[in-house]
Amino acid sequence: MSDTGYAVRDTQHGIMQPSTQVGFVGYGAYVPRHRLPATEVARVWKGGLGGLPITEKAVPGPDEDTLTIALEAARNALARAGIDPGLIGAVWVGSESHPYAVKPTSTILAEAIGATPHTEAADWQFACKAGTETIQAGMGFVASGMARYVLGIGADTAQGRPGDALEYTAAAGGAAYIIGPAEESLAVIEASFSYVTDTPDFWRRPYMHYPSHGQRFTGEPAYFHHVTSAGQHLMEHMGRTAADFTYVVLHQPNAKFPQRAAKMLGFEREQWTTGLLCPVVGNTYAGASILGLTAILDEAKPGDTILAISFGSGAGSDAFAMRVTDLITERQGRAPKTGDYIARRQEIDYATYVRYRKKLQME
Repeated sequence: MSDTGYAVRDTQHGIMQPSTQVGFVGYGAYVPRHRLPATEVARVWKGGLGGLPITEKAVPGPDEDTLTIALEAARNALARAGIDPGLIGAVWVGSESHPYAVKPTSTILAEAIGATPHTEAADWQFACKAGTETIQAGMGFVASGMARYVLGIGADTAQGRPGDALEYTAAAGGAAYIIGPAEESLAVIEASFSYVTDTPDFWRRPYMHYPSHGQRFTGEPAYFHHVTSAGQHLMEHMGRTAADFTYVVLHQPNAKFPQRAAKMLGFEREQWTTGLLCPVVGNTYAGASILGLTAILDEAKPGDTILAISFGSGAGSDAFAMRVTDLITERQGRAPKTGDYIARRQEIDYATYVRYRKKLQME
């Protein structure tokens, strides 16, 4: 461990542990109210035949995008943290669907919450783990003393080609986390581990409107190899097993993948059910695993332990071990719970979905 206060890396095992402990001072979520049932996609493209990967997915309204989703989540995180936004030293937004190709989402959001002008801002991209990338970098910023607080966000309004398997699950939502000193945190991050390889399971080139994917290749060796490797390495380094965690939450491209991966890591059903949101909100991409984490924090109690693992195509996983503190109880009720957003739903049909997502080109 370094005595400088900087976050340091165990080069033998790849474990990242700040020498100065940090954690989540606040967290927040947002999920759009519109829902497209999976049966609607099957009705249009398969005549109602075939199995359904999820129940329904969240769809952004005509006036919603990644920025508005990220902003609502950030405001909820600020409400829980109870801090002056002017003290936030960095504002980072991870997404696959930033509203501008050239103009950062982060500067607009920082202005909207009152964090400007004395702050750092940037947009992040690593497929579905762009959100956890902001958290890892935030750990380093805070532990090093470069910033007292960092706002890290994962948000998306994901797209799937009409009729493609992705259209069932590509959804919208986001989660925001304010990383700060451990003594102010409702959950302390004990350690993190990243595992990355060059695995072309999912991609979208410039000017392509919809992503392409490697069909079943996206499961193995992509998703399962990276998620389980990151989780196993982190637990081995910490001398822990699945039984040492109260909850686990994994990236959720569908309902089956995270359940299978959790079993491979040794977890039981009661440990993952709280954070499994994909069946009712879909795959929120950059916000998928950390959105599930917000649902866990909404219910967590002091002393609970949590393992969270993201996955981003291309490919890589970030794993985090967290310990919930006594501050969780007073902060949970300061903002709407993730379950409140899930319960607040308005069902739409496929035609409305096509119009909202601008899949029907008129010019």
